[in-house]
Amino acid sequence: MTDLYQTQRVMRNMRRAAMQRGVIAILDVGTSKIACLILKFDGEARLREVEGVGPMAGQSKFRIIGAATTRSRGVRFGEISVMNETERAIRTAVQAAQKMANVRVDHVIACFSGAEPRSYGLAGEIDLEDNVVTEHDIARVLASCDVPDIGPGREVLHAQPVNFALDHRSGLADPRGQIGNRLACDMHLLSVEDSAIQNLLYCIQRCDLELAGIASSAYVSAISSLVEDEQELGAACIDLGGGATGVSIFMKKHMIYADSVRMGGDHVTADISKGLYIPAADAEKIKTRHGGLFATGMDDREMIELGGESGDWEKDRRRISRTELIGIMRPRVEEILEEARTVLDAAGFDHLPSQQIVLTGGGSQIPGLDMLANRILGQRVRLGRPLRVQGLPQAATGPAFASAVGLCLFAAHPQDEWWDFEVPAERYPARSLRRAFRWFKDNW
Repeated sequence: MTDLYQTQRVMRNMRRAAMQRGVIAILDVGTSKIACLILKFDGEARLREVEGVGPMAGQSKFRIIGAATTRSRGVRFGEISVMNETERAIRTAVQAAQKMANVRVDHVIACFSGAEPRSYGLAGEIDLEDNVVTEHDIARVLASCDVPDIGPGREVLHAQPVNFALDHRSGLADPRGQIGNRLACDMHLLSVEDSAIQNLLYCIQRCDLELAGIASSAYVSAISSLVEDEQELGAACIDLGGGATGVSIFMKKHMIYADSVRMGGDHVTADISKGLYIPAADAEKIKTRHGGLFATGMDDREMIELGGESGDWEKDRRRISRTELIGIMRPRVEEILEEARTVLDAAGFDHLPSQQIVLTGGGSQIPGLDMLANRILGQRVRLGRPLRVQGLPQAATGPAFASAVGLCLFAAHPQDEWWDFEVPAERYPARSLRRAFRWFKDNW
Protein backbone atom coordinates (compact mmCIF):
# COMPACT_ATOMS: atom_id res chain seq x y z
CA MET A 1 0.00 0.00 0.00
CA THR A 2 2.96 2.29 0.63
CA ASP A 3 3.83 2.22 -3.09
CA LEU A 4 0.42 3.43 -4.13
CA TYR A 5 0.44 6.06 -1.40
CA GLN A 6 3.65 7.45 -2.93
CA THR A 7 2.27 7.13 -6.49
CA GLN A 8 -0.85 9.08 -5.53
CA ARG A 9 1.28 11.83 -3.96
CA VAL A 10 3.42 12.06 -7.10
CA MET A 11 0.22 12.32 -9.22
CA ARG A 12 -1.13 15.08 -6.97
CA ASN A 13 2.09 17.07 -7.43
CA MET A 14 1.91 16.54 -11.20
CA ARG A 15 -1.68 17.82 -11.21
CA ARG A 16 -0.61 20.98 -9.38
CA ALA A 17 2.24 21.53 -11.85
CA ALA A 18 -0.09 21.01 -14.84
CA MET A 19 -2.64 23.45 -13.37
CA GLN A 20 0.07 26.08 -12.94
CA ARG A 21 0.99 25.57 -16.58
CA GLY A 22 -2.68 26.10 -17.35
CA VAL A 23 -3.82 23.02 -19.30
CA ILE A 24 -4.63 19.43 -18.45
CA ALA A 25 -6.47 16.64 -20.29
CA ILE A 26 -9.35 14.59 -18.93
CA LEU A 27 -9.70 11.02 -20.16
CA ASP A 28 -12.78 8.87 -19.61
CA VAL A 29 -11.77 5.33 -20.57
CA GLY A 30 -15.08 3.55 -21.10
CA THR A 31 -16.18 0.29 -22.67
CA SER A 32 -18.14 1.91 -25.50
CA LYS A 33 -16.37 5.26 -25.92
CA ILE A 34 -13.20 7.08 -24.94
CA ALA A 35 -13.76 10.77 -24.29
CA CYS A 36 -11.02 13.37 -23.98
CA LEU A 37 -11.62 16.94 -22.77
CA ILE A 38 -8.90 19.56 -22.48
CA LEU A 39 -9.24 22.06 -19.65
CA LYS A 40 -7.71 25.50 -19.53
CA PHE A 41 -7.30 27.05 -16.09
CA ASP A 42 -7.67 30.81 -15.91
CA GLY A 43 -5.62 31.47 -12.81
CA GLU A 44 -7.43 32.30 -9.59
CA ALA A 45 -11.17 32.66 -9.95
CA ARG A 46 -11.75 35.06 -12.79
CA LEU A 47 -15.53 34.86 -12.67
CA ARG A 48 -17.59 34.71 -15.80
CA GLU A 49 -21.34 34.74 -16.13
CA VAL A 50 -21.60 33.33 -19.63
CA GLU A 51 -23.93 30.56 -20.79
CA GLY A 52 -25.63 30.68 -17.41
CA VAL A 53 -22.52 29.22 -15.78
CA GLY A 54 -21.54 31.03 -12.63
CA PRO A 55 -18.89 30.36 -10.03
CA MET A 56 -20.61 27.20 -8.77
CA ALA A 57 -18.57 23.98 -8.49
CA GLY A 58 -15.34 25.70 -9.42
CA GLN A 59 -16.45 26.42 -12.96
CA SER A 60 -14.98 29.87 -12.65
CA LYS A 61 -11.56 28.20 -12.54
CA PHE A 62 -11.56 26.45 -15.88
CA ARG A 63 -13.16 26.12 -19.27
CA ILE A 64 -13.08 23.35 -21.85
CA ILE A 65 -11.11 24.27 -24.96
CA GLY A 66 -10.95 20.89 -26.68
CA ALA A 67 -13.21 17.83 -26.79
CA ALA A 68 -13.21 14.58 -28.73
CA THR A 69 -14.66 11.10 -28.47
CA THR A 70 -13.86 7.91 -30.28
CA ARG A 71 -15.27 4.41 -30.22
CA SER A 72 -13.57 2.46 -27.48
CA ARG A 73 -11.53 -0.58 -28.42
CA GLY A 74 -9.94 -3.24 -26.28
CA VAL A 75 -11.95 -2.40 -23.14
CA ARG A 76 -14.30 -4.93 -21.51
CA PHE A 77 -16.34 -4.43 -18.34
CA GLY A 78 -14.61 -1.04 -17.92
CA GLU A 79 -11.14 -2.65 -17.84
CA ILE A 80 -8.43 -2.78 -20.52
CA SER A 81 -8.31 -6.19 -22.21
CA VAL A 82 -6.33 -5.51 -25.41
CA MET A 83 -3.54 -3.03 -24.73
CA ASN A 84 -2.54 -1.90 -28.24
CA GLU A 85 -6.17 -1.35 -29.35
CA THR A 86 -6.92 0.77 -26.28
CA GLU A 87 -3.68 2.68 -26.80
CA ARG A 88 -4.69 3.48 -30.39
CA ALA A 89 -8.17 4.64 -29.32
CA ILE A 90 -6.72 6.87 -26.56
CA ARG A 91 -4.21 8.41 -29.00
CA THR A 92 -7.01 9.12 -31.49
CA ALA A 93 -9.18 10.88 -28.87
CA VAL A 94 -6.31 12.87 -27.33
CA GLN A 95 -4.92 13.99 -30.70
CA ALA A 96 -8.35 15.12 -31.92
CA ALA A 97 -8.96 17.10 -28.70
CA GLN A 98 -5.47 18.67 -28.91
CA LYS A 99 -6.14 19.69 -32.50
CA MET A 100 -9.40 21.38 -31.53
CA ALA A 101 -7.76 23.13 -28.56
CA ASN A 102 -4.63 23.94 -30.55
CA VAL A 103 -2.43 23.03 -27.59
CA ARG A 104 -0.27 20.09 -26.64
CA VAL A 105 -0.96 18.35 -23.33
CA ASP A 106 1.41 16.13 -21.38
CA HIS A 107 -0.71 15.34 -18.32
CA VAL A 108 -4.02 13.50 -18.12
CA ILE A 109 -6.40 12.68 -15.31
CA ALA A 110 -8.25 9.45 -16.06
CA CYS A 111 -11.29 7.60 -14.77
CA PHE A 112 -12.44 4.05 -15.32
CA SER A 113 -15.23 1.77 -14.15
CA GLY A 114 -15.09 -1.91 -13.28
CA ALA A 115 -12.06 -3.42 -11.46
CA GLU A 116 -14.35 -4.82 -8.74
CA PRO A 117 -14.41 -1.90 -6.29
CA ARG A 118 -14.90 -2.60 -2.58
CA SER A 119 -15.80 -0.03 0.07
CA TYR A 120 -14.62 0.09 3.66
CA GLY A 121 -15.56 2.44 6.47
CA LEU A 122 -12.66 3.12 8.83
CA ALA A 123 -12.53 5.02 12.11
CA GLY A 124 -9.71 6.51 14.17
CA GLU A 125 -9.25 8.92 17.06
CA ILE A 126 -6.43 10.74 18.85
CA ASP A 127 -5.86 13.11 21.78
CA LEU A 128 -4.82 16.59 20.67
CA GLU A 129 -1.39 17.80 21.77
CA ASP A 130 -2.19 21.49 22.17
CA ASN A 131 -5.98 21.84 21.91
CA VAL A 132 -6.02 23.50 18.45
CA VAL A 133 -6.47 21.16 15.48
CA THR A 134 -3.57 21.49 13.04
CA GLU A 135 -2.72 19.89 9.69
CA HIS A 136 -0.41 17.54 11.60
CA ASP A 137 -3.31 16.41 13.82
CA ILE A 138 -5.40 15.61 10.74
CA ALA A 139 -2.52 13.45 9.45
CA ARG A 140 -2.24 11.73 12.84
CA VAL A 141 -5.96 10.94 13.10
CA LEU A 142 -6.01 9.57 9.54
CA ALA A 143 -3.00 7.42 10.43
CA SER A 144 -4.83 6.13 13.50
CA CYS A 145 -7.60 4.58 11.36
CA ASP A 146 -7.55 0.79 11.36
CA VAL A 147 -6.59 -0.03 7.79
CA PRO A 148 -8.24 -3.25 6.65
CA ASP A 149 -6.42 -6.08 4.96
CA ILE A 150 -7.70 -5.36 1.45
CA GLY A 151 -6.25 -8.60 0.14
CA PRO A 152 -3.49 -9.46 -2.32
CA GLY A 153 -3.55 -7.88 -5.78
CA ARG A 154 -5.67 -4.92 -4.70
CA GLU A 155 -4.84 -1.23 -4.33
CA VAL A 156 -6.48 1.78 -2.70
CA LEU A 157 -8.04 4.10 -5.29
CA HIS A 158 -9.69 6.62 -2.93
CA ALA A 159 -9.11 7.18 0.79
CA GLN A 160 -11.16 10.17 1.88
CA PRO A 161 -11.99 11.53 5.34
CA VAL A 162 -15.78 11.83 5.31
CA ASN A 163 -16.53 13.02 8.83
CA PHE A 164 -14.65 14.54 11.76
CA ALA A 165 -15.76 14.74 15.38
CA LEU A 166 -14.15 17.07 17.93
CA ASP A 167 -14.99 16.04 21.51
CA HIS A 168 -18.77 15.53 21.31
CA ARG A 169 -19.39 17.59 18.12
CA SER A 170 -19.74 15.30 15.11
CA GLY A 171 -20.39 16.09 11.44
CA LEU A 172 -17.47 18.50 11.01
CA ALA A 173 -16.23 18.87 7.44
CA ASP A 174 -12.89 20.46 8.31
CA PRO A 175 -11.88 20.84 11.97
CA ARG A 176 -8.58 22.66 11.30
CA GLY A 177 -8.17 25.66 13.61
CA GLN A 178 -10.91 24.53 16.00
CA ILE A 179 -10.35 23.98 19.71
CA GLY A 180 -10.93 20.70 21.56
CA ASN A 181 -9.29 17.75 23.29
CA ARG A 182 -10.10 14.63 21.30
CA LEU A 183 -10.32 14.34 17.51
CA ALA A 184 -12.05 11.43 15.76
CA CYS A 185 -12.34 10.74 12.06
CA ASP A 186 -14.30 8.45 9.73
CA MET A 187 -12.65 7.55 6.46
CA HIS A 188 -14.05 5.91 3.33
CA LEU A 189 -11.56 3.68 1.56
CA LEU A 190 -12.21 2.28 -1.92
CA SER A 191 -10.00 -0.54 -3.15
CA VAL A 192 -9.84 -1.93 -6.71
CA GLU A 193 -7.89 -4.62 -8.51
CA ASP A 194 -4.30 -3.51 -8.87
CA SER A 195 -3.95 -4.95 -12.40
CA ALA A 196 -6.66 -2.55 -13.72
CA ILE A 197 -4.75 0.50 -12.39
CA GLN A 198 -1.39 -0.79 -13.65
CA ASN A 199 -2.79 -1.52 -17.13
CA LEU A 200 -4.29 1.96 -17.38
CA LEU A 201 -1.05 3.56 -16.14
CA TYR A 202 1.01 1.57 -18.63
CA CYS A 203 -1.38 2.30 -21.51
CA ILE A 204 -1.30 6.06 -20.85
CA GLN A 205 2.51 6.01 -20.62
CA ARG A 206 2.64 4.20 -23.98
CA CYS A 207 0.68 7.15 -25.39
CA ASP A 208 3.54 9.46 -24.25
CA LEU A 209 1.36 11.01 -21.54
CA GLU A 210 1.80 11.32 -17.79
CA LEU A 211 -0.98 10.25 -15.44
CA ALA A 212 -1.69 13.14 -13.05
CA GLY A 213 -4.67 11.59 -11.29
CA ILE A 214 -7.03 8.66 -11.33
CA ALA A 215 -10.62 8.28 -10.15
CA SER A 216 -13.50 5.85 -10.11
CA SER A 217 -16.17 6.58 -12.75
CA ALA A 218 -18.90 5.87 -10.21
CA TYR A 219 -17.49 8.67 -8.02
CA VAL A 220 -16.99 11.34 -10.67
CA SER A 221 -20.29 10.74 -12.48
CA ALA A 222 -22.08 11.34 -9.16
CA ILE A 223 -20.14 14.60 -8.63
CA SER A 224 -21.54 15.96 -11.90
CA SER A 225 -25.06 14.47 -11.73
CA LEU A 226 -26.17 14.86 -8.11
CA VAL A 227 -27.31 18.36 -7.21
CA GLU A 228 -25.95 19.92 -4.03
CA ASP A 229 -28.96 19.01 -1.87
CA GLU A 230 -28.75 15.37 -2.95
CA GLN A 231 -25.04 15.18 -2.13
CA GLU A 232 -25.77 16.71 1.27
CA LEU A 233 -28.91 14.78 2.32
CA GLY A 234 -27.90 11.45 0.84
CA ALA A 235 -28.46 9.96 -2.61
CA ALA A 236 -27.31 7.13 -4.82
CA CYS A 237 -26.04 7.60 -8.35
CA ILE A 238 -26.34 4.71 -10.81
CA ASP A 239 -24.11 5.27 -13.83
CA LEU A 240 -25.27 2.99 -16.65
CA GLY A 241 -22.22 2.68 -18.86
CA GLY A 242 -21.51 0.43 -21.81
CA GLY A 243 -19.75 -2.47 -20.11
CA ALA A 244 -20.28 -1.78 -16.41
CA THR A 245 -22.81 0.03 -14.22
CA GLY A 246 -21.28 2.08 -11.41
CA VAL A 247 -23.16 2.59 -8.14
CA SER A 248 -22.10 5.25 -5.63
CA ILE A 249 -23.73 6.64 -2.49
CA PHE A 250 -23.16 10.18 -1.25
CA MET A 251 -23.90 11.69 2.14
CA LYS A 252 -22.87 15.06 3.60
CA LYS A 253 -21.16 15.81 0.24
CA HIS A 254 -18.87 12.79 0.53
CA MET A 255 -18.89 9.44 -1.23
CA ILE A 256 -19.41 6.82 1.45
CA TYR A 257 -19.86 3.72 -0.72
CA ALA A 258 -19.13 2.55 -4.27
CA ASP A 259 -19.49 -0.65 -6.22
CA SER A 260 -20.08 -1.77 -9.77
CA VAL A 261 -22.23 -4.25 -11.67
CA ARG A 262 -20.51 -6.00 -14.57
CA MET A 263 -23.31 -5.28 -17.02
CA GLY A 264 -24.30 -2.26 -19.06
CA GLY A 265 -25.79 -0.95 -22.30
CA ASP A 266 -23.54 -3.13 -24.47
CA HIS A 267 -25.23 -6.22 -23.02
CA VAL A 268 -28.61 -4.91 -24.18
CA THR A 269 -27.10 -4.39 -27.66
CA ALA A 270 -25.65 -7.92 -27.62
CA ASP A 271 -29.08 -9.35 -26.74
CA ILE A 272 -30.65 -7.52 -29.71
CA SER A 273 -27.84 -8.70 -31.99
CA LYS A 274 -28.26 -12.36 -30.96
CA GLY A 275 -32.04 -12.26 -30.80
CA LEU A 276 -32.44 -10.80 -34.31
CA TYR A 277 -29.32 -12.31 -35.97
CA ILE A 278 -27.93 -8.92 -36.95
CA PRO A 279 -24.44 -7.36 -36.52
CA ALA A 280 -23.74 -5.51 -33.26
CA ALA A 281 -23.37 -2.15 -35.10
CA ASP A 282 -26.89 -2.52 -36.58
CA ALA A 283 -28.25 -3.63 -33.19
CA GLU A 284 -26.81 -0.47 -31.58
CA LYS A 285 -28.50 1.74 -34.21
CA ILE A 286 -31.86 0.01 -33.75
CA LYS A 287 -31.53 0.29 -29.95
CA THR A 288 -30.86 4.04 -30.04
CA ARG A 289 -33.49 4.84 -32.71
CA HIS A 290 -36.35 2.55 -31.77
CA GLY A 291 -35.55 1.12 -28.32
CA GLY A 292 -37.84 1.33 -25.33
CA LEU A 293 -39.07 -0.58 -22.29
CA PHE A 294 -42.87 -0.19 -22.32
CA ALA A 295 -44.97 -1.39 -25.24
CA THR A 296 -48.31 0.18 -26.17
CA GLY A 297 -50.86 -0.85 -28.80
CA MET A 298 -49.15 1.51 -31.25
CA ASP A 299 -45.91 -0.46 -31.01
CA ASP A 300 -47.49 -3.59 -32.51
CA ARG A 301 -48.05 -1.60 -35.68
CA GLU A 302 -44.71 0.22 -35.77
CA MET A 303 -42.48 -1.94 -37.96
CA ILE A 304 -38.68 -1.68 -37.93
CA GLU A 305 -36.64 -2.54 -41.04
CA LEU A 306 -33.71 -4.71 -40.00
CA GLY A 307 -31.86 -4.29 -43.30
CA GLY A 308 -28.63 -6.12 -43.99
CA GLU A 309 -26.26 -7.00 -46.81
CA SER A 310 -25.98 -10.75 -46.52
CA GLY A 311 -27.13 -11.29 -50.12
CA ASP A 312 -30.08 -13.37 -48.89
CA TRP A 313 -33.02 -11.25 -50.08
CA GLU A 314 -35.52 -12.75 -47.62
CA LYS A 315 -33.18 -12.22 -44.65
CA ASP A 316 -32.25 -8.67 -45.68
CA ARG A 317 -35.90 -7.61 -46.05
CA ARG A 318 -36.93 -8.69 -42.54
CA ARG A 319 -39.05 -6.41 -40.37
CA ILE A 320 -40.00 -6.69 -36.72
CA SER A 321 -42.49 -4.80 -34.62
CA ARG A 322 -41.26 -2.39 -31.92
CA THR A 323 -43.07 -4.59 -29.38
CA GLU A 324 -40.73 -7.47 -30.25
CA LEU A 325 -37.69 -5.20 -29.80
CA ILE A 326 -38.97 -4.07 -26.38
CA GLY A 327 -39.48 -7.75 -25.48
CA ILE A 328 -35.77 -8.38 -26.10
CA MET A 329 -34.49 -5.25 -24.30
CA ARG A 330 -36.61 -5.18 -21.18
CA PRO A 331 -35.45 -8.40 -19.41
CA ARG A 332 -31.79 -7.33 -19.58
CA VAL A 333 -32.48 -3.78 -18.34
CA GLU A 334 -34.55 -5.25 -15.49
CA GLU A 335 -31.63 -7.54 -14.62
CA ILE A 336 -29.17 -4.60 -14.50
CA LEU A 337 -31.50 -2.56 -12.27
CA GLU A 338 -32.12 -5.55 -9.98
CA GLU A 339 -28.35 -6.08 -9.60
CA ALA A 340 -27.99 -2.37 -8.75
CA ARG A 341 -30.79 -2.76 -6.18
CA THR A 342 -28.89 -5.69 -4.61
CA VAL A 343 -25.77 -3.50 -4.31
CA LEU A 344 -27.77 -0.70 -2.64
CA ASP A 345 -29.34 -3.17 -0.20
CA ALA A 346 -25.92 -4.61 0.68
CA ALA A 347 -24.68 -1.08 1.34
CA GLY A 348 -27.52 -0.31 3.76
CA PHE A 349 -29.00 2.42 1.55
CA ASP A 350 -32.34 1.99 3.38
CA HIS A 351 -30.81 3.62 6.48
CA LEU A 352 -30.25 6.93 4.70
CA PRO A 353 -32.62 9.77 5.60
CA SER A 354 -33.16 10.44 1.90
CA GLN A 355 -33.87 7.67 -0.62
CA GLN A 356 -33.11 9.66 -3.77
CA ILE A 357 -31.66 7.71 -6.71
CA VAL A 358 -30.25 9.40 -9.81
CA LEU A 359 -29.71 7.48 -13.06
CA THR A 360 -27.05 8.73 -15.45
CA GLY A 361 -24.61 7.43 -18.08
CA GLY A 362 -25.27 6.62 -21.75
CA GLY A 363 -27.50 3.65 -20.89
CA SER A 364 -29.92 5.90 -18.98
CA GLN A 365 -31.24 7.34 -22.26
CA ILE A 366 -33.47 4.35 -23.08
CA PRO A 367 -37.06 5.70 -23.17
CA GLY A 368 -39.12 4.52 -20.20
CA LEU A 369 -36.11 3.70 -18.01
CA ASP A 370 -37.25 6.06 -15.23
CA MET A 371 -40.67 4.33 -15.04
CA LEU A 372 -39.08 0.87 -14.90
CA ALA A 373 -36.53 2.06 -12.31
CA ASN A 374 -39.40 3.40 -10.17
CA ARG A 375 -40.79 -0.13 -9.96
CA ILE A 376 -37.48 -1.84 -9.18
CA LEU A 377 -35.52 0.75 -7.19
CA GLY A 378 -38.25 2.68 -5.37
CA GLN A 379 -40.26 5.81 -5.94
CA ARG A 380 -37.64 8.54 -5.79
CA VAL A 381 -35.81 8.08 -9.07
CA ARG A 382 -34.84 10.77 -11.54
CA LEU A 383 -32.72 10.92 -14.67
CA GLY A 384 -29.59 13.00 -14.16
CA ARG A 385 -27.67 15.13 -16.63
CA PRO A 386 -24.21 16.47 -15.86
CA LEU A 387 -23.77 20.07 -14.71
CA ARG A 388 -23.23 22.72 -17.37
CA VAL A 389 -19.53 23.44 -17.68
CA GLN A 390 -18.05 26.37 -19.53
CA GLY A 391 -16.98 25.58 -23.09
CA LEU A 392 -18.53 22.10 -23.18
CA PRO A 393 -19.74 21.36 -26.74
CA GLN A 394 -23.48 20.79 -27.07
CA ALA A 395 -22.85 17.20 -28.23
CA ALA A 396 -21.16 16.42 -24.90
CA THR A 397 -23.86 17.71 -22.53
CA GLY A 398 -25.86 14.46 -22.29
CA PRO A 399 -25.80 11.82 -19.54
CA ALA A 400 -23.23 9.76 -21.49
CA PHE A 401 -20.68 12.44 -20.51
CA ALA A 402 -21.49 12.47 -16.78
CA SER A 403 -18.18 10.88 -15.79
CA ALA A 404 -16.10 13.06 -18.15
CA VAL A 405 -17.70 16.27 -16.78
CA GLY A 406 -17.40 14.98 -13.19
CA LEU A 407 -13.72 14.30 -13.82
CA CYS A 408 -13.28 17.97 -14.84
CA LEU A 409 -14.77 19.06 -11.51
CA PHE A 410 -12.59 16.49 -9.70
CA ALA A 411 -9.49 17.86 -11.47
CA ALA A 412 -10.30 21.45 -10.50
CA HIS A 413 -11.35 20.63 -6.92
CA PRO A 414 -10.03 17.28 -5.72
CA GLN A 415 -11.36 16.30 -2.33
CA ASP A 416 -8.77 15.90 0.43
CA GLU A 417 -7.45 12.35 0.48
CA TRP A 418 -5.16 10.46 2.79
CA TRP A 419 -2.07 11.15 0.68
CA ASP A 420 -2.56 14.94 0.83
CA PHE A 421 -1.35 14.86 4.42
CA GLU A 422 2.07 13.97 5.81
CA VAL A 423 0.92 10.69 7.34
CA PRO A 424 3.65 9.06 9.47
CA ALA A 425 5.36 6.48 7.24
CA GLU A 426 5.25 3.61 9.73
CA ARG A 427 1.44 3.65 9.72
CA TYR A 428 0.43 1.24 6.98
CA PRO A 429 -0.76 -1.76 8.99
CA ALA A 430 -3.35 -4.29 7.96
CA ARG A 431 -5.57 -4.70 10.97
CA SER A 432 -9.27 -4.95 11.60
CA LEU A 433 -11.79 -4.82 8.79
CA ARG A 434 -14.81 -2.59 9.21
CA ARG A 435 -17.29 -2.61 6.37
CA ALA A 436 -18.71 0.74 5.28
CA PHE A 437 -21.89 1.96 6.98
CA ARG A 438 -21.07 0.42 10.37
CA TRP A 439 -20.26 3.87 11.71
CA PHE A 440 -23.00 5.40 9.69
CA LYS A 441 -25.92 4.99 12.07
CA ASP A 442 -23.78 6.13 15.02
CA ASN A 443 -22.48 9.32 13.48
CA TRP A 444 -25.34 10.76 11.45
